Amino acid sequence: MRLPPFNPYLAIIIGVISVSTSAVLVKLAVQAPAPIIAYYRLLFAVLLMSPLIIAKYRHEFKLVEKRDWISSILAGVFLACHFILWFESLNYTSVTSSVVLVTLQPIFAFLGTFLFFKERFSYGTVISMIIALFGSIIISWGDFQMSGAALFGDLLAILGAITMTVYFLLGQTVRKRLSLMTYTFIVYSFSTVTLLIYNLIEQHPFTGYPTNHWGIFLTLAIVPTFFGHTLFNWALRWLSTATVSMGIVFEPVGASILAYFFLGETITWAQWLGGTIVIFGLFLFILSTSRKRQVTLSRKRDH
Repeated sequence: MRLPPFNPYLAIIIGVISVSTSAVLVKLAVQAPAPIIAYYRLLFAVLLMSPLIIAKYRHEFKLVEKRDWISSILAGVFLACHFILWFESLNYTSVTSSVVLVTLQPIFAFLGTFLFFKERFSYGTVISMIIALFGSIIISWGDFQMSGAALFGDLLAILGAITMTVYFLLGQTVRKRLSLMTYTFIVYSFSTVTLLIYNLIEQHPFTGYPTNHWGIFLTLAIVPTFFGHTLFNWALRWLSTATVSMGIVFEPVGASILAYFFLGETITWAQWLGGTIVIFGLFLFILSTSRKRQVTLSRKRDH
C-alpha cells in the first residue's frame, strides 16, 4: 500500500476537533429552531457537494439498484430524525451530557447487529456495554437532580443515538456497492427533503434569522461534516476501524472544552464521573469488538 499523502493520525485529530464544534455551533444559533439548523446544515452540504458529484460521480446514479435506493432514502429519513432529536436535546441539556449520550451510538449499533445480523457477544463486549450504560445513568441522574428539562434533553440525545444507529445499519450493505460520495450525496439529499417537509409541517420560518446564524449554518455544513466525518472516512483507508473509533470517542471531551470557552458551560460532578465512565466503557467496547472480529477473520482464513 502506498504511503498516505499526510499523517492519518493528524487527520483523526483534526476530525475530532471539527466534530466537537457541532454542538457548540448549534447552541450559538439561539434564534433558529433545531429542525431549521439541521435543514440548512444538510442543504448547504448537498450544494457544496453538487459540483464534484456532477463532474465525477453522475454516472454512478444509473447503476444504483432499487433496493439501494430504498435503503438510502430510509437512511436519509433516519439521519434527519437524528439531527432533529440531537439538536433539540441541546435546547434542554448541556453540551457535555448531550454529546456523551449521543456517543453511545456504537453500543446501540452492536445491539442492532445482534438483533438483525445475529452477531454474537463476547463477555468483554457485554461488560464494556454495562460500564458505558452505567456511566450514562450517572449523567442522567445528575441532570435529573438539576431539572426535569435536562433529563428530557438526555432522553432526546439517547433517541438521537438510536436513530443514528438505524441510519448506519441501513447503509451498512449499501456502502459496499456504492462509492462514499455517491451514497453520502443520496442520503444527504433525501435527508434535506425530509427536513424540508418537517419544517413546512411545523411552520418554522426559513428566513429572517440574524446574519451570524447563516454563517453558523454554513460552518456546520463545512467543519463537522467535511473536516470531521469526511476525514474519518478517509482515515479508514490507512488505519483500523478501532483506531478511528477510539479517536471519535474523544468528541465529548473536545465539545466540553469548547462549550466551556464559548458558552460558559461548567461540568458537574455527575458529568465528570459519568462521562469518564462512558468513555472508558466505549474504549473497552471498541477493543473487545475489534479483537473479536480479528479472531473471527483468522478462523475464516484457517478454514
